[in-house]
Amino acid sequence: MRKILVAVKRVVDYKASIRVKADGSGVDISHVKMSMNPFDEIAVEEALRIKEKGSAEEVIVLSMGGDASQEILRTALAMGADRAILVKRDAEIQPLAAAKILKKFVEQESPQLVLLGKQAIDTDNNQVGQMLAALLNWPQGTFASKVHLHDGGVSVTREIDGGLETLFLQLPAVITTDLRLNEPRYISLPNIVQAKRKQIAVVAAETLNIDLEPRVKTLHVDAPEKRRAGIRLDNVSDLVNRLKNEEKVI
Repeated sequence: MRKILVAVKRVVDYKASIRVKADGSGVDISHVKMSMNPFDEIAVEEALRIKEKGSAEEVIVLSMGGDASQEILRTALAMGADRAILVKRDAEIQPLAAAKILKKFVEQESPQLVLLGKQAIDTDNNQVGQMLAALLNWPQGTFASKVHLHDGGVSVTREIDGGLETLFLQLPAVITTDLRLNEPRYISLPNIVQAKRKQIAVVAAETLNIDLEPRVKTLHVDAPEKRRAGIRLDNVSDLVNRLKNEEKVI
């Protein structure tokens, strides 16, 4: 295998506390720590492990967004990625547009494997990998908890409702990663310093001749309702009565 392409996204750090904007238009990300999407970090780690085993020659990471997305690309470079590409666009990039952008770079770079997180923790869409595979007409393995390369193909163990399912995919293929696939490596300070010196190729999204218009409109965002204190009921009849007449859920 010559190349692996990994897609990464800048999202609110999973440990950060978020709040909804006063007008309900979205989440306020000002003064909030941002980082690489955790599932994408796992995808980068898996690509690097494949390369370190001698099964790939180059790992390319790609992100879409504003200039701030260079921060997570440098994180991927510090982990060990060879090259980084930023598709610059300050406006929102929805899943179909992201898949089309990735398709364009797959055609340019000709990777044998595309890795990306199963979903981004900000929107939780879980769509880009599947859409990309459909656009490329490539086999796909989603929610991968184990990846094993063979000559000309790859075995993907994935988690399903009934347990584990193992698929064999002919290369080239698209794989989306789950949490149990691996644990990303610790990044040393020297690698962080070296990554700051590396060049990041920046491409304006508008130059790709791709339809980037949003297909989905967010009407309103609300914070989750605060959990109410629990109550103790004496019997099942009281429970059914409360669910039916007070909570109106049955």
